[in-house]
Amino acid sequence: MRNLWEKIKYKLMLKRLNKIKSLSIGPGVSFRNEPVIIAHENSTIKIGKNTLINSRSEDYHLSIYAPSKLMADRPGASITIGENCRIHGTCIHAFKSISIGNNCLIAGNVQIIDCNAHDLSFENPANRINTSGKSKQVILEDNVWLGTNVVVLPGVTIGQGSVISANSVVNKDIPSMSIAGGNPAKVIRTF
Repeated sequence: MRNLWEKIKYKLMLKRLNKIKSLSIGPGVSFRNEPVIIAHENSTIKIGKNTLINSRSEDYHLSIYAPSKLMADRPGASITIGENCRIHGTCIHAFKSISIGNNCLIAGNVQIIDCNAHDLSFENPANRINTSGKSKQVILEDNVWLGTNVVVLPGVTIGQGSVISANSVVNKDIPSMSIAGGNPAKVIRTF
C-alpha cells in the first residue's frame, strides 16, 4: 500500500511542478520529495535529463536541513542545470544567471547565489534594506563536485572537474581539475 501511496504523491507533485511555466524538466529527471521552486513568470529554470533533485534525508548519507530550493525570482533570471547531476538539499538562487554543467555532484546543504541581495550602502546604511544588490553570473562547469555546506558566491566560475571540500566558501574562480577548500576557498592541488 505504501508504494501505491508514494506513486500517487509523486504524480501529484509532478503535476504541480509541470504547472510552473518557467520550469523545464528533461526526460528522466527525478525528485525525492518536493523541492521549493520559486520562478518569476519571465524567468527560466531548466533541469537536464537524468538529473536527481533530492529533498529527503532518508535515502542520503548526510542530513539535509531543508528541501532543495530553486529560485529565479527576478525577470530574466535563469537557472540551468545540466544532465546527469545529483543535487541534495541545495539552495540555488539566481537574480540573473546560474549555470551548472553536466555530471555535477552537489552535496547536502550547499548554497549557490549570484547576488548578495543588498548593496553595502555605507553612505546610507539605513537604506541597505531597500536595495537589491548587483548580480554576477555563477558557472559550475562539467563534472564539478561540491562537498556538504559549500557556499558559492556571486561571480564565481568553478572549472571542469574540480572538487570543493566541505564547508568551503568560494568567492573567487577555481581552475579546472583542482581541489580547493577553506574560507575563503584556496586551491590545494591541481591535477
